[in-house]
Amino acid sequence: MTTLLLGASIWGVAWYPFRLLQQAGISGELSTALTYLVALLTGLILFRKHIRLSKIRGPAFHLLLGIALCAGCASVAYTLGIIHGEVMRVLFLFYLAPLWTILFARMLLAERLSKHGYAIILSSLTGALLLLWQPGQKLPVPTSYGDWMGLIGGLMFALTNVLVRKDQQHDIRLKSLAAWSGTALIGFSVALMLDNIPNFLLLQPDTWLLLLNVGFLVFFLGLLWQYGLTHTPANQAIVILLFELVVASIAAHYLADEHLAAKDWVGGLLIVSASLFSARVNREPLQKKNPPTEQAHPVSGKGET
Repeated sequence: MTTLLLGASIWGVAWYPFRLLQQAGISGELSTALTYLVALLTGLILFRKHIRLSKIRGPAFHLLLGIALCAGCASVAYTLGIIHGEVMRVLFLFYLAPLWTILFARMLLAERLSKHGYAIILSSLTGALLLLWQPGQKLPVPTSYGDWMGLIGGLMFALTNVLVRKDQQHDIRLKSLAAWSGTALIGFSVALMLDNIPNFLLLQPDTWLLLLNVGFLVFFLGLLWQYGLTHTPANQAIVILLFELVVASIAAHYLADEHLAAKDWVGGLLIVSASLFSARVNREPLQKKNPPTEQAHPVSGKGET
C-alpha cells in the first residue's frame, strides 16, 4: 500500500520535468523516447539473466508486439497532452481508460459486462460530456490538442492493459521491456517525422542530467507499481492510485497556475467515480478456456505494464 501511495504521489508531479525538458528545447515526443530508452537500457542490464529469445518467440509474440506499440502510443500521447494541455483536464480524460478497458475486454477477452460495468460506462460518458462541452459548441468533442492527446492516451493505455492480461506466455519483465522499447521507438519515430531533433551538442549538462533522472524514475516507478499491485487488493489499489489526481491538482495549481472551471471538476469527478467502480467489476469469461489473468497496472496511464 505504501509503495502505491508513493508511486501515485510521484506520478502526480511527473509531468513537470517533461515541461522543463520542453522549455530546454527537447520536444515531448523526443523526451519521452529518451527517458524510456534509459528505462529500457536499465531493464536490459538488470533483467539480462531473464531474457531468452525462446521466451520471446512463440504464438504470443504478436501480443508482445501489440503491447510495445500500444504502450508507446499511450506514453507519447500522455506526455504531449500534459505538456501542451491543462494537466487536470488531460488526466481526467486519460482516466476514461476503465471505459475503454471494458469495451476492449469484451472484444478481446470475451468478458461479460456486469451491472457495475454499465455504471462505469454511464458515469464515464457523463463525465466526459461535461468535461468536453463548451458554451456555443454543438457537440462535446475535444477542442484542444491536449484534450485529444488525453483521450488517445487513455484509449491506447486501456488496450495495452487488455493485451497484457491476454498475454499469459510472457512474464512481467518481458512485457515491461516491450512497453519501454515500444515507447522509445514510437517517440523517436514521431520526433523524426516532425523534424524535432535538436543539436544534442548544444544541450546543457543540466538537461542531460534531468533526462537521465527521469529515465531512472520511469524504471523505478514501473517496478514500484508492479510490487504494490501484487501485494494490494484491487479494490484498495484503485483508490490509492487515484491519489495521483490529488497531488497533480495541487502541483498544477502551484507549479503551472492552472485552474479548472466548476463544470470540468464535476465531469472529472464523475470519471474518477467510474474508476472507483471499475475495482468492483466482476467479469466472467464467455469461454472457460481463458486462463487466470495477470494483474496489470490499471490507472497510472503512462504506458507502463
